[in-house]
Amino acid sequence: MNKPKSVMQNNPHARKAASLAAASLFSKPAQTDMAAVPDIKAITETPPTPQVDQSMLLRGLEAQNAGRVDEAEAIFRAYLEQVPFDGVATYSLSLILMRRGQGVQAIQLVYATLQKNPGFAPLWMALGSLMQGHSQPEQALIAYDNAIKLNPQYAEALINSGVLLREAHKHLEALERFQRILSFKPDHESALGNSGIILSEFKRHKEASKYFEQLLRINADYEYGWGLLAYERLQDCDWRDFDAMSHLIVEGLKAGKRTCKSLGLMAISDDAKAHQMSSQMFGDRFPAAAEPLWRGGRYRHKKIRLAYLSPDLREHPVGHLMAGIIERHDRSRFELIAVSLGIDDGSRIRQRMVKAFDHFIDGRLKTSMEIANLLKAMEVDVLVDLAGYTADSRTDVLARRPAPVQVNYLGYPGTMGQSYVDYIIADQHVIPPDHHQYFTEKVVYLPDTYLPAPADLELPEHTPSRSEYGLPENAFVFCSFCNDFKITPHIFGVWMRLLKQVEGSVLWLATRNEASQNHLREAAAREGIDPARLVYAGRVPKVEDHLVRYRQADLFLDTQPYNAHTTAADALMAGLPVVTHWGGAFPARVAGSVLCAAGLPELVAEDLAGYEALALNLARDPERLQAIRTKLRTTRAQQPLFDAEAHCRNLEAIYVSMWRRAELGAAHDALSPA
Repeated sequence: MNKPKSVMQNNPHARKAASLAAASLFSKPAQTDMAAVPDIKAITETPPTPQVDQSMLLRGLEAQNAGRVDEAEAIFRAYLEQVPFDGVATYSLSLILMRRGQGVQAIQLVYATLQKNPGFAPLWMALGSLMQGHSQPEQALIAYDNAIKLNPQYAEALINSGVLLREAHKHLEALERFQRILSFKPDHESALGNSGIILSEFKRHKEASKYFEQLLRINADYEYGWGLLAYERLQDCDWRDFDAMSHLIVEGLKAGKRTCKSLGLMAISDDAKAHQMSSQMFGDRFPAAAEPLWRGGRYRHKKIRLAYLSPDLREHPVGHLMAGIIERHDRSRFELIAVSLGIDDGSRIRQRMVKAFDHFIDGRLKTSMEIANLLKAMEVDVLVDLAGYTADSRTDVLARRPAPVQVNYLGYPGTMGQSYVDYIIADQHVIPPDHHQYFTEKVVYLPDTYLPAPADLELPEHTPSRSEYGLPENAFVFCSFCNDFKITPHIFGVWMRLLKQVEGSVLWLATRNEASQNHLREAAAREGIDPARLVYAGRVPKVEDHLVRYRQADLFLDTQPYNAHTTAADALMAGLPVVTHWGGAFPARVAGSVLCAAGLPELVAEDLAGYEALALNLARDPERLQAIRTKLRTTRAQQPLFDAEAHCRNLEAIYVSMWRRAELGAAHDALSPA
């Protein structure tokens, strides 16, 4: 969140006053009941121009700036009795009210003055910030636009309105506002940072990196700046200064600095302690509600009301993993509720999801407060968040505590670091017992793996030839279909050494980013490898068409420190062995968990050197590799990774146990003295 800055009052006696903090793409506004708030579209009158002695007003501003808030409030109220509808006094008094949590009163005060004095831009800015902070985005945008009309170079109004436009999925309009600021303030930090974030969402990673580089030249301590730059470069496989930035980021986190967002850190480091600290700091954006919606008490339901909160109930890895599980839930014991936060993509997965739930709520256009109130009204017993701190999540729903049990599961491989998330569902491989210290949640174990393989997918019988995929017919094919940002220079160095030692072999990658491909070719050439030995897979129309490609590879090479997760399960499901090694943090241990659940623990090395040796041994020993492939094919039906029914039953047992603990806790609290 941006720091408060001063604004100049729009009259002949301009004086500085502390402004409302401009929101950024990193901010999540608070929410409250807006029933008493008027409609700002009705403000049309012309401002008066009173000629008065402003010495009292100046004393109020001096008291406010000195921190004598009660004195300042008394002066502003007395001044407004003499000079009703003064913009500066109203603005300053509204700040005091807002910081006391009296948001509705502040809005009513500002609104009344704007009806008589609509020509004072900071008042529109104040009203917009208040409306935005109270989940009234449309009215907030009107207010910001009015401020910008009065002052086309009002940077704070441009920033905040850009955030609103981005949240409304109007990314180009948002980017235009951030760019407009840079046209008159080229070093504006929030405009640079938010421009970079929007460009990243457009997958224009090179341009985004330039904005982050400029931002860090201006302010090397800009919150999350180093992480944003490192992650953006990884998207293009641009590894300049990777080790130095990784060290700076991790040491900064351990010193209490916000150097990297938690999700980006997963691709940069496998330091479990750093992961915990990053999540805690990032999660502080969503403080627990002072008045939680659920405050104890017991529900009397015939079935446990189980709700899943996710933006990914669609064509997405989480959607693929969960569809078969949700379809198998015991409807005689559970009433299933979905709150979808993402788009309706019309996919087969979306259709399966809608059909599988008793109640499917499209929450994309609802405020987080509305969603939380709805979940409370529905008396949800167990609320499972499938997103964590990934894109389009709504952690602020959990922060309002709408349910007695709140769970972090599957979509985010790490702790959320907040007290209102009660449990994380994992397995003993991804969170070994000595790692519990790095998790705020109570760790609950599934017996085999926390990650279920996609269920009910039928692969085509026909497999296209290698030549149809652009692969040499008789070469050994190493494969890694992970996202570009997961490829680090150290793991790529291992891959290049493998190509050197396995004559004629090729590396099959899924990257479709031209910049990434160029950087990888350049890196291969520096290692003495012909860039033509890197083969890139193209797009295919259906997930089944993608999975069948694995049949033409010989060995899947995992990435570190961010493993293949769904991708590793996909490869194994298609019959392709995966090689990995244990890392230090949750996301660096998932492929190992998946392999153990597939009955192949021998493919998990202890460290990077062991990983390289294991992959080389398998590439040079076709009989051993074929025996592993045969084992994977013939024992699949007995392996827990592929048993969606058992996975669902195990999950349900966990949910029942959580529900019973909450019931006992509520009963105990009810009997305890106040």
